[in-house]
Amino acid sequence: MTIEEFIKEIEKLGLKITSKELEQLDIIYNTLIETNKTMNLTRITEKKDVYLKHFYDSLTLTKVYDLTKVKTLCDIGTGAGFPGLILKIFYPNLEITLIDSLLKRVNYLNTLIEKLNLTGIKAYHNRAEDLIKQHIKFDIVTARAVAPLPKLLVWTMPLVNKDGSFLAMKGNVTEELENSKTIMKKNNWYVNNKEIFTLPNKEDIRTILEIKNKF
Repeated sequence: MTIEEFIKEIEKLGLKITSKELEQLDIIYNTLIETNKTMNLTRITEKKDVYLKHFYDSLTLTKVYDLTKVKTLCDIGTGAGFPGLILKIFYPNLEITLIDSLLKRVNYLNTLIEKLNLTGIKAYHNRAEDLIKQHIKFDIVTARAVAPLPKLLVWTMPLVNKDGSFLAMKGNVTEELENSKTIMKKNNWYVNNKEIFTLPNKEDIRTILEIKNKF
Protein backbone atom coordinates (compact mmCIF):
# COMPACT_ATOMS: atom_id res chain seq x y z
CA MET A 1 0.00 0.00 0.00
CA THR A 2 1.49 3.30 -1.12
CA ILE A 3 0.88 6.46 0.89
CA GLU A 4 -1.50 7.62 -1.85
CA GLU A 5 -3.44 4.34 -1.56
CA PHE A 6 -3.47 4.69 2.21
CA ILE A 7 -5.00 8.17 1.96
CA LYS A 8 -7.61 6.95 -0.52
CA GLU A 9 -8.56 3.91 1.58
CA ILE A 10 -8.90 5.77 4.89
CA GLU A 11 -11.13 8.31 3.12
CA LYS A 12 -13.45 5.35 2.48
CA LEU A 13 -13.47 4.89 6.28
CA GLY A 14 -14.63 8.51 6.58
CA LEU A 15 -11.23 9.83 7.66
CA LYS A 16 -9.28 12.79 6.29
CA ILE A 17 -5.56 13.24 6.82
CA THR A 18 -3.53 16.43 7.19
CA SER A 19 0.11 17.03 6.27
CA LYS A 20 0.91 17.06 10.01
CA GLU A 21 -0.67 13.62 10.48
CA LEU A 22 1.21 12.27 7.46
CA GLU A 23 4.42 13.56 9.02
CA GLN A 24 3.55 11.88 12.33
CA LEU A 25 2.96 8.55 10.57
CA ASP A 26 6.31 8.91 8.84
CA ILE A 27 8.01 9.48 12.21
CA ILE A 28 6.26 6.39 13.62
CA TYR A 29 7.36 4.30 10.65
CA ASN A 30 11.00 5.45 10.72
CA THR A 31 11.27 5.06 14.52
CA LEU A 32 9.66 1.61 14.34
CA ILE A 33 12.10 0.37 11.70
CA GLU A 34 15.16 1.85 13.40
CA THR A 35 14.22 0.48 16.85
CA ASN A 36 13.27 -2.88 15.37
CA LYS A 37 16.95 -3.46 14.55
CA THR A 38 17.69 -3.90 18.25
CA MET A 39 14.25 -4.74 19.71
CA ASN A 40 11.65 -7.22 18.47
CA LEU A 41 8.70 -4.92 17.68
CA THR A 42 7.35 -6.29 14.40
CA ARG A 43 8.01 -8.84 11.67
CA ILE A 44 6.43 -6.42 9.17
CA THR A 45 9.05 -3.94 8.00
CA GLU A 46 8.35 -3.07 4.34
CA LYS A 47 6.86 0.43 4.23
CA LYS A 48 3.89 -0.61 2.09
CA ASP A 49 3.13 -3.46 4.51
CA VAL A 50 3.43 -1.30 7.63
CA TYR A 51 0.98 1.22 6.16
CA LEU A 52 -1.45 -1.57 5.26
CA LYS A 53 -1.13 -4.10 8.09
CA HIS A 54 -0.39 -1.74 10.96
CA PHE A 55 -1.57 1.80 10.13
CA TYR A 56 -4.64 1.12 7.98
CA ASP A 57 -5.58 -1.99 9.95
CA SER A 58 -5.57 0.01 13.21
CA LEU A 59 -8.12 2.44 11.76
CA THR A 60 -10.61 -0.24 10.72
CA LEU A 61 -12.18 0.02 14.19
CA THR A 62 -14.15 2.89 12.62
CA LYS A 63 -16.12 0.22 10.74
CA VAL A 64 -17.90 -0.77 13.95
CA TYR A 65 -17.72 2.27 16.23
CA ASP A 66 -17.87 6.07 16.04
CA LEU A 67 -14.74 6.96 18.00
CA THR A 68 -15.52 10.69 17.92
CA LYS A 69 -18.14 9.98 20.61
CA VAL A 70 -15.75 8.19 22.96
CA LYS A 71 -13.66 9.67 25.75
CA THR A 72 -11.44 6.86 27.09
CA LEU A 73 -9.85 3.92 25.28
CA CYS A 74 -7.52 1.20 26.54
CA ASP A 75 -5.37 -0.85 24.17
CA ILE A 76 -4.44 -4.14 25.85
CA GLY A 77 -1.21 -5.83 24.68
CA THR A 78 -0.45 -2.85 22.46
CA GLY A 79 2.97 -4.14 21.34
CA ALA A 80 4.45 -1.49 19.06
CA GLY A 81 1.43 0.75 19.64
CA PHE A 82 -1.18 -0.67 17.29
CA PRO A 83 -3.99 0.24 17.19
CA GLY A 84 -3.82 2.75 20.09
CA LEU A 85 -1.05 5.03 18.85
CA ILE A 86 -2.52 5.33 15.35
CA LEU A 87 -6.00 5.98 16.75
CA LYS A 88 -4.61 8.90 18.77
CA ILE A 89 -3.29 10.56 15.59
CA PHE A 90 -6.74 10.53 13.99
CA TYR A 91 -8.89 10.90 17.12
CA PRO A 92 -7.27 13.53 19.35
CA ASN A 93 -10.47 13.48 21.46
CA LEU A 94 -9.49 10.09 22.86
CA GLU A 95 -7.70 9.68 26.19
CA ILE A 96 -5.69 6.56 25.41
CA THR A 97 -4.05 4.09 27.76
CA LEU A 98 -1.57 1.66 26.17
CA ILE A 99 -0.87 -1.49 28.18
CA ASP A 100 2.02 -3.88 27.55
CA SER A 101 3.78 -6.48 29.68
CA LEU A 102 7.25 -5.74 28.25
CA LEU A 103 8.99 -2.74 29.81
CA LYS A 104 11.26 -2.17 26.81
CA ARG A 105 8.24 -1.73 24.53
CA VAL A 106 6.58 0.62 27.03
CA ASN A 107 9.72 2.79 27.19
CA TYR A 108 9.89 2.80 23.38
CA LEU A 109 6.27 3.93 23.15
CA ASN A 110 6.56 6.72 25.73
CA THR A 111 9.69 8.04 24.01
CA LEU A 112 7.86 7.98 20.66
CA ILE A 113 4.78 9.69 22.14
CA GLU A 114 7.04 12.49 23.39
CA LYS A 115 8.74 12.73 19.98
CA LEU A 116 5.30 13.13 18.36
CA ASN A 117 4.25 15.82 20.89
CA LEU A 118 1.09 13.88 21.70
CA THR A 119 -0.92 14.47 24.86
CA GLY A 120 -3.69 12.35 26.34
CA ILE A 121 -1.89 9.08 25.63
CA LYS A 122 0.54 7.08 27.75
CA ALA A 123 1.97 3.57 27.81
CA TYR A 124 2.09 1.56 31.04
CA HIS A 125 4.08 -1.50 32.00
CA ASN A 126 1.18 -3.51 33.30
CA ARG A 127 -1.19 -6.42 32.75
CA ALA A 128 -4.94 -6.36 32.30
CA GLU A 129 -5.35 -8.40 35.49
CA ASP A 130 -3.68 -5.62 37.50
CA LEU A 131 -6.03 -2.97 36.07
CA ILE A 132 -9.02 -5.15 36.95
CA LYS A 133 -7.83 -5.32 40.57
CA GLN A 134 -7.67 -1.51 40.58
CA HIS A 135 -11.29 -1.31 39.30
CA ILE A 136 -10.26 0.91 36.38
CA LYS A 137 -12.87 1.25 33.60
CA PHE A 138 -12.86 2.58 30.03
CA ASP A 139 -15.46 3.48 27.39
CA ILE A 140 -13.67 1.28 24.88
CA VAL A 141 -11.21 -1.55 25.43
CA THR A 142 -9.51 -3.03 22.40
CA ALA A 143 -6.95 -5.74 21.67
CA ARG A 144 -5.32 -6.75 18.42
CA ALA A 145 -3.75 -10.19 17.90
CA VAL A 146 -3.18 -10.74 21.63
CA ALA A 147 -4.81 -14.04 22.65
CA PRO A 148 -7.69 -16.40 21.83
CA LEU A 149 -11.09 -14.80 22.44
CA PRO A 150 -12.16 -16.82 25.54
CA LYS A 151 -8.99 -15.73 27.37
CA LEU A 152 -9.20 -12.20 26.00
CA LEU A 153 -12.74 -11.72 27.30
CA VAL A 154 -11.63 -12.47 30.87
CA TRP A 155 -8.90 -9.82 30.58
CA THR A 156 -10.93 -7.11 28.86
CA MET A 157 -14.63 -7.20 29.75
CA PRO A 158 -14.12 -6.32 33.46
CA LEU A 159 -12.40 -3.12 32.22
CA VAL A 160 -15.36 -1.97 30.13
CA ASN A 161 -17.71 0.74 31.43
CA LYS A 162 -21.36 -0.18 31.92
CA ASP A 163 -22.34 1.29 28.55
CA GLY A 164 -18.95 0.70 26.91
CA SER A 165 -17.68 -1.92 24.47
CA PHE A 166 -14.83 -4.31 23.93
CA LEU A 167 -13.63 -4.19 20.32
CA ALA A 168 -11.76 -7.38 19.45
CA MET A 169 -9.57 -7.16 16.32
CA LYS A 170 -9.25 -10.63 14.85
CA GLY A 171 -8.77 -12.71 11.73
CA ASN A 172 -11.15 -15.61 11.18
CA VAL A 173 -13.00 -15.81 14.48
CA THR A 174 -15.61 -18.55 13.91
CA GLU A 175 -13.95 -21.18 16.11
CA GLU A 176 -13.03 -18.69 18.84
CA LEU A 177 -16.62 -17.43 19.01
CA GLU A 178 -17.86 -20.99 19.36
CA ASN A 179 -15.35 -21.60 22.16
CA SER A 180 -16.52 -18.40 23.90
CA LYS A 181 -20.21 -19.27 24.10
CA THR A 182 -20.11 -20.68 27.63
CA ILE A 183 -18.16 -17.82 29.21
CA MET A 184 -20.24 -15.20 27.38
CA LYS A 185 -23.52 -16.73 28.54
CA LYS A 186 -22.25 -17.08 32.11
CA ASN A 187 -21.26 -13.41 32.30
CA ASN A 188 -24.12 -11.90 30.27
CA TRP A 189 -21.81 -10.73 27.50
CA TYR A 190 -23.04 -10.55 23.92
CA VAL A 191 -21.86 -9.65 20.41
CA ASN A 192 -23.52 -6.34 19.53
CA ASN A 193 -21.79 -5.92 16.17
CA LYS A 194 -19.60 -8.01 13.89
CA GLU A 195 -17.79 -6.77 10.81
CA ILE A 196 -15.96 -9.20 8.49
CA PHE A 197 -13.86 -7.77 5.67
CA THR A 198 -10.58 -8.08 3.83
CA LEU A 199 -7.81 -5.51 3.85
CA PRO A 200 -7.44 -3.57 0.57
CA ASN A 201 -4.92 -6.17 -0.64
CA LYS A 202 -7.94 -8.56 -0.79
CA GLU A 203 -5.93 -11.25 0.98
CA ASP A 204 -5.95 -10.65 4.73
CA ILE A 205 -9.30 -11.45 6.37
CA ARG A 206 -10.26 -9.36 9.37
CA THR A 207 -13.11 -9.58 11.86
CA ILE A 208 -13.97 -6.87 14.37
CA LEU A 209 -16.32 -7.84 17.17
CA GLU A 210 -18.08 -5.37 19.41
CA ILE A 211 -18.90 -7.11 22.69
CA LYS A 212 -21.00 -5.56 25.42
CA ASN A 213 -22.39 -6.27 28.86
CA LYS A 214 -26.06 -7.26 29.09
CA PHE A 215 -27.64 -5.72 32.18
